[in-house]
This record gives sequence, C-alpha cells and structure tokens, in this order.
Amino acid sequence: MNIIDEVINSLREVKEKSPLVHHITNYVTVNDCANIVLALGGSPVMADDIKEVEEMVSFASALVINIGTLNERTINSMIKAGIRANELNIPVILDPVGVGATALRTETAKVLLEKVKFAVIRGNMSEIKIIAGIDVVIKGVDSVASDEGALAIAQNLARRLSTVVVITGARDTITDGKRYCLVDNGHKILSMVTGTGCMSTSLIGTYMGVTQDSLIAAVAGIITMGIAGEKSYESLKEDEGIGTFKGRLFDNIYNFSEKDLKSRGKVTYE
Repeated sequence: MNIIDEVINSLREVKEKSPLVHHITNYVTVNDCANIVLALGGSPVMADDIKEVEEMVSFASALVINIGTLNERTINSMIKAGIRANELNIPVILDPVGVGATALRTETAKVLLEKVKFAVIRGNMSEIKIIAGIDVVIKGVDSVASDEGALAIAQNLARRLSTVVVITGARDTITDGKRYCLVDNGHKILSMVTGTGCMSTSLIGTYMGVTQDSLIAAVAGIITMGIAGEKSYESLKEDEGIGTFKGRLFDNIYNFSEKDLKSRGKVTYE
C-alpha cells in the first residue's frame, strides 16, 4: 500500500463530502479546532449540552472527544455522545489532554475507555504512557516523558484496546497494533502554539469522517499538520513569530494539496 496515495484519496474525499465533525472539546482551543476543520474542508459542530449531544452526533460523520477542560456537565455529555456514536457506528476519536495531571482527568479517561469504543486515541508521550498504565511525571498538559520505546508502547496499547494509537512528538508514531507509520514531518515551533495537538486530533476526526481505515485517517491528520507547520515556519521573516505562524498555519491547511503530500511527505510504513 502506498500510504501517501491513500492520504491523497482521503483529502479528495474531505473536499468533496465536507464531513460533519461533532466536537465535545475544551474551551481553550474550541475556536481553533472549528476553524482547522473548516480550513481542511470539513464542517465542525461544537455541541456539548447533554440534552442535544445524542441527536447531534447522529447527524455526524465523526465525534471528537477532548478532555482538556473538564467539568461534570461535559463529562456526562462525552459518555452519552460516545455511546450513541458507537451504536450508530460513527467513529469516535479521543484526545486525553493532561490525563494523569489530576485524579479527575485520569478517572474520566478510565471511564470513557470503559464505556466508549474509540477508533483513534491521540496524545503526547506522557498521556499515552498514563493510559497504558506506565508511571510518568506530568507537567500540566505538556509532555515531559522520553520518546524512547514509543512504537512498542503504542503497539501494545493499540492491541489491548483494539484501536489506533497516535503518539505525537519530534517523530510521530501511529499504529493499529499490526501496521505502523512513523511520520517525520513538522517543526518544533508547533509545540509553542497552544492547540496544535487539539487541532491535529480535529484533523484526524475530519479524515475519519470519510474513511473506514482509522490508521489512514490518523496518518492523514498528522502529516497534514506536520507539512503545514513546516511551510508556515519556512515562510516567516526575521521579525515574525508565533502569531504570524499561527495565521499561516490555517492558510496552509486551507491550501493543502496533493502536491504538498507528494513533495514533502516523510512517512515510514510497515
């Protein structure tokens, strides 16, 4: 399988079908997540009231659950929407932001994993280690864990949960427990802008809305963000910084093309 060709096919499908991506996400990055979905060609909806989430998710092509700013109201909405999505065979993507930082986050992730079947779980190394039951030091919502052994950790967790696991970092690791991809696109400046991880999850959700192959959707979302990040950084002038970079990131997602994938994609597939 040519992974770049598969991603190109998914990009075409997103542009043609504009999948509706339902988010129950955090208020720090909600607007950025909505705009990144629009920029790629999808259609975002950010509905989290428990009285409407089941109805809303029934219209969607994918559901993104992000635990970045938890409260009791949204936790219940996440569970209810996730269960309904499973009943309707609508793929659900989990972003366990800051899991392990507090007991609430850790317990919420545990309950979600018990009650909802996830097509993709995307996190940084610290977050994935916590979900895998590996002790790690947590610093807020940022990763301080070493990337050593990322593939083995991701593969074991993917097999255990029957899902696709994505670990984002200097090199991104994506696996369904059997197949795996290593993505070497991106730039360290992405880690200096709040929400690029959340936006990556939203991109995965957008691609997930047009393909039944969760691994392809995950690779597509990650490589799209990585290439857009590279191009945005390369365009910066000497006196420009992260504010300009963020605006150009949206521009480069909006203008993302098959040419970008063919000329810049750095993916190892096994």
